[in-house]
Amino acid sequence: MSFDPNAHREASLRTWEEAASGWTRRQEMLRELGAPVSHWMLDAVTPQPGQRVLELAAGLGETGMLAAELVAPMGGVIISDQAEAMLDGARSRAAELGLSNVEFQVLNAEWIDLPVASVDVVLCRWGYMLMADPATALRETRRVLRPGGGAALAVWDAVEHNPWALLPAVELRERGLGTPPEPGSPGPFALGDSEQLGDVLERCGFSGVRVEGLELVRSHASFEELWDSTLDLSRAFHDAVLDRPAAEIEDIKSSLAERFGRYTMSDGTLQIPGRTLLASASA
Repeated sequence: MSFDPNAHREASLRTWEEAASGWTRRQEMLRELGAPVSHWMLDAVTPQPGQRVLELAAGLGETGMLAAELVAPMGGVIISDQAEAMLDGARSRAAELGLSNVEFQVLNAEWIDLPVASVDVVLCRWGYMLMADPATALRETRRVLRPGGGAALAVWDAVEHNPWALLPAVELRERGLGTPPEPGSPGPFALGDSEQLGDVLERCGFSGVRVEGLELVRSHASFEELWDSTLDLSRAFHDAVLDRPAAEIEDIKSSLAERFGRYTMSDGTLQIPGRTLLASASA
């Protein structure tokens, strides 16, 4: 079956609207996991006081909220996502932090509803690889950046470097509950090649492209916490597993606990490695 970009966009919007509640429940874990990624991105583009920053596919907006502190008091941040439910979670977090220089907009990164050269910095953490047409989104990113403005982004490296995702996917495939993604189709690892990532940025008109890898560790207090968080954060896993009979769900859970045994410490905690690719470039 050929890839239908419009069908993907519609399904993606539904997925993220449904996933928002789980992501909100896991926001503390996500902040811990993503903190070194966000800090790398901000160090790469160095937002300055008074500048205007746009975060695309922001989810709960962690990176944009860090940027808000850097551009205050006169500068501001637009935290955007296609899913209104995600932005609801981001609004709640911004209120907790007392941020007054943040606004929220529903935006599709492939058609950014902002004028040409209207922002100084664009941030996108773990977003472009999920889009139907990442190159279009990157060209749109460049369009809204002022000349010399900076973009910083993160995508996941290849799946073999990310067992937190690989092992559940293998479990489902072996049970006939999932299929490998089609080559070239969107997904968490669609841009998981440093040369490919650098090339697409250059083809989209960016200069001064820099791509680096960063090792991460996903920590969990127990396998039970890993199981629950995977159900919360992966809608595909959630739907595939919870559609099965109770006995099969328990069997899947037991099998996954064995697969993750190599990452389980003597005290029962889990330390699961991961790897992300980070890139920065100028308009």
